[in-house]
Amino acid sequence: MNQEKSFLDKFKTYLIFAGPTTVAFFTVIIFPFLFGIYLTFTDWNGISGSHSYVGFSNYLQVFKDKVFWTSFLLTIKYVFFTVILINVIAFFLAYILTSGIRGQNFFRAGFFTPNLIGGILLGFIWQFIFSNILVYLGKKFNIPIFSSSWLSDPNKAFWTLVIVTVWQYSGYMMIIYIAGFMNIPKDLLEAASIDGANAYHRLRHIVLPLMIPSFTVCVFLSLQRGFMVYDINLSLTNGGPFKSTELISMYVYNTAFLSQQYGVGQAEAFFLFLMVAIVTLAQVYFSKKMEVEA
Repeated sequence: MNQEKSFLDKFKTYLIFAGPTTVAFFTVIIFPFLFGIYLTFTDWNGISGSHSYVGFSNYLQVFKDKVFWTSFLLTIKYVFFTVILINVIAFFLAYILTSGIRGQNFFRAGFFTPNLIGGILLGFIWQFIFSNILVYLGKKFNIPIFSSSWLSDPNKAFWTLVIVTVWQYSGYMMIIYIAGFMNIPKDLLEAASIDGANAYHRLRHIVLPLMIPSFTVCVFLSLQRGFMVYDINLSLTNGGPFKSTELISMYVYNTAFLSQQYGVGQAEAFFLFLMVAIVTLAQVYFSKKMEVEA
């Protein structure tokens, strides 16, 4: 009897404090997700009031769609370069801005600022830079690489996406790395210095092993954002020129809403979700195994 009363009291407390959040979570995330999986087995076009069950034909269509796989491989390439560049730049920015240089708080705020700008606005800003400012400077100072807009070149447009993404997220990841640096015990570094370890050896044998938790978080976030990017892709290149920069999220959106193949689009989205989940969970698992304690 006492156990039942205790359970009811805990359940009432849960409903009071966490009930609304739980209802919102299931309403906004879980139920739409499950309904989306159901739609992958239908031929719904996103508009009509009825749809038919088609089994696994949508998934078969995904595997036969060469354009989908081209877009997926392009996204893999994009994720590869952005994850490496974001984390390398963010790590060294954090390393410099925790070394005690003058004005480091000002520089931290400055490098973090691009992350506060929305992706759509950011894309339009850099579109103006690549199409006007850099072209003007390239022609004025005879710099061939900037003499024409990168956004009109299929080979260079991809790198505009990489540059803008790295510029946006490096400052955000830098803050996480700064937190990691500040958690490293100073007595370990002092003891290593007394024992004759130079800056390189301290970085390699003390700092890097103790920064693994920060690497885990930052790589996870940059992987997730890289696979799911849409706003910058839309406003900066809109998938062009000639669909040379159409990343997977944009392709899925176009399939579902522009081509009115909602069932196929949902199947592509679910496949993308599985790929991202597998990659990020594997990354977190192996990163956790590398962690050490101070």
